[in-house]
Amino acid sequence: MTAAPVFPTNQDLDPAGLRKAFGIFPTGVVAVAAEVDGELTGLAASSFTSVSLDPPLVSFSIANTSKTWPLLRRAQHVGVTILADHHGPVARRLAGPVESRFDGLSLTRTELGAVTIVDGLAQFDTSIYREVEAGDHTIVLLRLHTVEHIDTSSPLVFHRSSFRSLRHPPA
Repeated sequence: MTAAPVFPTNQDLDPAGLRKAFGIFPTGVVAVAAEVDGELTGLAASSFTSVSLDPPLVSFSIANTSKTWPLLRRAQHVGVTILADHHGPVARRLAGPVESRFDGLSLTRTELGAVTIVDGLAQFDTSIYREVEAGDHTIVLLRLHTVEHIDTSSPLVFHRSSFRSLRHPPA
């Protein structure tokens, strides 16, 4: 009988090491945005995933230290846009200074406040279904209400701390 492999117990689980290890797995990138109290607010998230078909749910994770999420979570509806591979600058802008995050972007707004980027691969109108505390992040479950657009271009991916195309080097 062959013994099971033993993993080293002295692996360093510091945040920098974990970030590097987690970064090996490429993820899609979405814009999450809404109009709250007459102001546009939003962020880029690379932890987006489908969750359920019935009910239709998706999720993303947000750091508990986010200064944007406390405002964004007050929105009645939240827009989610799956970003295309040409959206590297958009993703960086959405991670930058609050006052210029939406400069120069073509946006749509629903009557209930969901904001999406016009040329995204897919655009969803959602509302918050549930929030689950998970360590230093919160997992946000969103209920889908509408899918506004589907494009066949390539998605923007986040891999090894860079925005990339599936076909090209870092954007």
